[in-house]
Parts: sequence; C-alpha cells; structure tokens
Amino acid sequence: MTIDVTSRQRIEIINIGGEVARAVAESGVEEGICVLQSLHTTAALSVNESADPDVKKDLLRQLALLAPRDPSFLHAEGNSDAHIKTSLLGPSLSLVVSGGRPLLGAWQTIYFCEFDGPRRRQVVVKCVKG
Repeated sequence: MTIDVTSRQRIEIINIGGEVARAVAESGVEEGICVLQSLHTTAALSVNESADPDVKKDLLRQLALLAPRDPSFLHAEGNSDAHIKTSLLGPSLSLVVSGGRPLLGAWQTIYFCEFDGPRRRQVVVKCVKG
C-alpha cells in the first residue's frame, strides 16, 4: 500500500500516524512487522512525541544547526541540507504490529519529515505476519 503525503512548506513535519494505522488495518496483519519507506532522498520518517508541538519545532531547529542550508555545498540542486537531514533521520521505519495496529507508546506517532518541499510524496507500507 502507498500513502500519499502533500507538504506545503520547504521543511515540515507531518503526522501520518492515522494513515499508517489504516494501512496496517487494511493489510489484515494482526501480529507481525510493518515496514515504512519514503520513496524520496529528501524526506525522512520518524517516530516521536505527538503531545507537545514544541518537540517538532525543537527537532527542526537542531537539524537546521546540524545541516544548515549552505550555498557552498557542491550539489547543483541546492538542496544538500535536505539530503543530509534525510540521511540523519533515515528514509524507513520498522514497527511492531500487535492487535492489528502499529505498536506505539502513549505519546508516540509516526512523522513524515519533509526537507525539500512543498511536494507530493509517497510512503510505501508493507506489513508481514510474524
């Protein structure tokens, strides 16, 4: 299954936890593993806190310090910072499936992390019985 994500800003963290939960439910897998993969080199996936929106702001601020937009980067498209941020967080996640749902902590959700938007993006979801 594929989840479509549309970002509206160059850098944005989008909660896709509900879409992932629906994809897992539709897969019919009750117990197993769910793998999520962004199909893009400038967008990552992350599991993090969903209760306090400042967590997303802090994460983006620190990533900007680690990989600022820098005109001295050699990559011709001018988005090397986005590639670096994606490499730091990673383009995929593996989640335990239990009771037909992704197994997450009380405050956790699944985020799509856009670093070179706005764009239309895709996340592939594959669930395996285990």
